[in-house]
Amino acid sequence: MRAARLLSLILLLQNRGRLTAGELAQELDVSVRTVYRDIDSLSAAGIPVYGDAGHGGGYQLLGGYRTRLTGLHVDEAESLFLAGLPGAADDLGLGEVLAAAELKLTAALPPPLRDRAGRIRERFHLDALGWYREQDSPSALVPLADAVWNQRRIRVRYRRWTAPQEVERDLDPYGLVLKAGVWYLVAAVDGAVRTYRVSSILRLDVGTTGFERPDGFDLGAHWQQYLAVYDARRLRLQGSVRIAPALLSALPDRLDAALVRAVETSAGPPDADGWVTATVPLESVELAVPVLLSLGPDIEVLGPEELRRAIAERAAAVLDRYRPADSPGRAGADERSSTPADRVASRARAARTPKP
Repeated sequence: MRAARLLSLILLLQNRGRLTAGELAQELDVSVRTVYRDIDSLSAAGIPVYGDAGHGGGYQLLGGYRTRLTGLHVDEAESLFLAGLPGAADDLGLGEVLAAAELKLTAALPPPLRDRAGRIRERFHLDALGWYREQDSPSALVPLADAVWNQRRIRVRYRRWTAPQEVERDLDPYGLVLKAGVWYLVAAVDGAVRTYRVSSILRLDVGTTGFERPDGFDLGAHWQQYLAVYDARRLRLQGSVRIAPALLSALPDRLDAALVRAVETSAGPPDADGWVTATVPLESVELAVPVLLSLGPDIEVLGPEELRRAIAERAAAVLDRYRPADSPGRAGADERSSTPADRVASRARAARTPKP
């Protein structure tokens, strides 16, 4: 471990020039006192590193010195495939390995290419996490990644939505997928390939028995097919809507991609007011109501009638909640404790009842 740190210290000075003890400590995730000890050890070993005191000082290598110890270990070479996703590398326990691999790769580049690589890092950054989300870092991820890599059969206790909610499964783990900050396991159970959310794994036991991956299994292609099937399965309700021009241009920021694509492909020509009519796939009436209501008055549901009625009932309930207590038409305490559908039906009955 210390030998790897000393090599990383040399490569840092070789790649970046003069660095202070504090900067080195931050890069290596050690104390400043440890950096001082490491510098002394390098000097004793004949590495021409020297320091300048005072403002603008720091440590650097004697001009022209370059180490040739830049070969990548197997783990470091493999970790380079996660170079654009440092958060994912950390989750998988490869953060330090990836950092060492990048240092070695940079040190092996000639100065012009090294400078160009540095400019790219300064100007471009990949953040694959969706807005309003935190990185999903389940505790089972590191041992699960090890089982995937070494092709070890696993037994999991898993929490799911349907009853029974907790089940045990023996799985052949084929791969891990990071989707919008959430980790998923693609695994075979009884010959069928399934997908499991890693954070829903309650217990993980990694066995000693290996398994054989199917010839030609492509994790990326399987995942794309899974997403297509998943969308087709969950979006079973067809809704007809009218959309205002202002909302139409903002839909990519308000709805998921499957709904936006449906609007783009099904929208007819604008009417006299600029509104367009489109067909959107929805999961269910219950789940569609809050989504469509969140879009405000710039969308009107034309059908099905069940969805239109449910939105009207929910809107009436919200309006009733915010009316002043003494406002005409304000529901009483008993009525407010009932469901929105009950309250709408009650008002309808009252309107039909002849006055004495």
